[in-house]
Amino acid sequence: MAIYVKRVLSFLKPYKLPIIIAYSLTLLELAADLLLPFLLGKMINEGIKTHDLNYVITWGSIMIAISLFTLIIGLINSFYASHTSNSFAYDLRKTLFDKIQQFSFSNLSKYPTSALVTRFTNDVRQVQNTVFMGLRVMVRAPLIVLGGVIMAFVVNARLALIFLVTVPLLIGFIFWVLRHASRMFNRVQTFVDTVNRVMQENLANMRLIKAFVRRDHEADRFVVANRNLAVMTRKAFRFVEASMPILLFIMNLSIIFILWFGNVQSVAGQTEVGDVVAVVNYALRTSMAISMFTFITLAFSRAKASSERIAKVLDEPIDMIEHKQSSDKKQPLTGNITFESVSFAYPNMTQHALTDLTFTIDPEEHVAILGSTGSGKTTMFQLIPRLYDTTKGEILFNDISIKQFPLKTLREQIGYVPQNPLLFSGSIAENISWGKEQATKEEIIQAATDAQIHDMIEKLPDQYDTKIGQRGVNLSGGQQQRLSIARALIRQPKILMFDDSTSALDLATEARLLEALEKYDCTVLMITQKISTALRADRILLLDNGKIVAFDTHENLMKTSEMYQHIFESQYREEMSHVN
Repeated sequence: MAIYVKRVLSFLKPYKLPIIIAYSLTLLELAADLLLPFLLGKMINEGIKTHDLNYVITWGSIMIAISLFTLIIGLINSFYASHTSNSFAYDLRKTLFDKIQQFSFSNLSKYPTSALVTRFTNDVRQVQNTVFMGLRVMVRAPLIVLGGVIMAFVVNARLALIFLVTVPLLIGFIFWVLRHASRMFNRVQTFVDTVNRVMQENLANMRLIKAFVRRDHEADRFVVANRNLAVMTRKAFRFVEASMPILLFIMNLSIIFILWFGNVQSVAGQTEVGDVVAVVNYALRTSMAISMFTFITLAFSRAKASSERIAKVLDEPIDMIEHKQSSDKKQPLTGNITFESVSFAYPNMTQHALTDLTFTIDPEEHVAILGSTGSGKTTMFQLIPRLYDTTKGEILFNDISIKQFPLKTLREQIGYVPQNPLLFSGSIAENISWGKEQATKEEIIQAATDAQIHDMIEKLPDQYDTKIGQRGVNLSGGQQQRLSIARALIRQPKILMFDDSTSALDLATEARLLEALEKYDCTVLMITQKISTALRADRILLLDNGKIVAFDTHENLMKTSEMYQHIFESQYREEMSHVN
């Protein structure tokens, strides 16, 4: 656990100077604060008791000046503590984001989206608050206890002996609370993940929930997740907060003892009244500081749990390694793709999703991929831009291993249209130009025209400046697909991949799209369930259970593949009837 905390706190290294200033100010503030009871005791013993008004005014003025000094020091300290904690949180979130951007699909499968969101928000905030408290309270409180005990012994050692019993007892009790509370708050953060996941799923699938009338079911799921979070949080807070009465009870017993014993000593003439008042003041300060340990324990317990979760993401090994490219690997893709005995199994799965795929696709060739659900079509697509690495075998571009290309260089030359169109909140133009930085208005319009969505955009009130909701919620399925296609086309890629991404288009619109693709100087791979789409391809790749059944032209497949003949017979007549 300490390793995780150390890993996260390493982000404070750039802020050594503000931290040194903050701690220096804390020490000044602490010294001034601890001096006040000592001066109060002297004022009572040498001023009030002797009726020396000038002495009282002099030391009273000094005490007021010291109090104003501690106020100013405290304000400056708060500024540096706030600056450091906010800058620390900014750096931590940025590093987390950069790390997740490097994750492969295999890495991402280990962390649900809700868990990552919690780490960005709740976990970072917990650590940030603890850093702020560390620069203001966490150091000051124990130093007040230590300084108060020392000063009490300086004033009157006999009265201060009680601290030798109570303070070690309280410190041991606090460490015991911290150890148990840390485990409890780790569970709290897990329940926060669950609540976030349920909320995200409901917000993302609201239409489906309404269509299936599953609102009550989803409400029950949220109630269960929310109740678990509330119960666990309540248990953790109650456990920590229950320590405060115990701490205060022990300290109050100490103060009672000091007053009783001080009175005895004072009556016997062995102790000055000012000394008793000063030691009681130190006891009160110690009591207040120890009462703060409850909040410190609470914050530190949550921060330890959050640090562990953050550090695990930061230290997650990236399983996709980029090799240093040599000078002859900088050439652009030609569109040539070769699979050599490629097999692939998803992480933590023993069964292969793809088995021994061997084929070659020529530059600018149009290939249709057919196969039943679960045959491995999408899996094969994910290997081409190296979203996953092959388990066995090798993929080549221009007869060069895919691993020799930097990921950025490779993916910049590939246009990928996913099975489920993913759009971002913003304007239509922003979503299309997301595929190419600094795209011109003419390029955006041309990509939209080729994607067969320009005419629809022109009918909108704000045309290309029309705002769309998150994930394109205010667009139809076909409109979302065509915007996603336009986003890929604007890149002018050398390899263009459609993962069944024309399923929501009618045959006429799809035919116009395929015709527009003819002018693009690129290799086109298209997963489809439509035989009419496959007929427009140069060759057809047939997959079944992760294996290649056939790869040839339509004419040859009609002669050699029974599976293809069956697909053709079952679909062609129906599709042609729709066209006619």
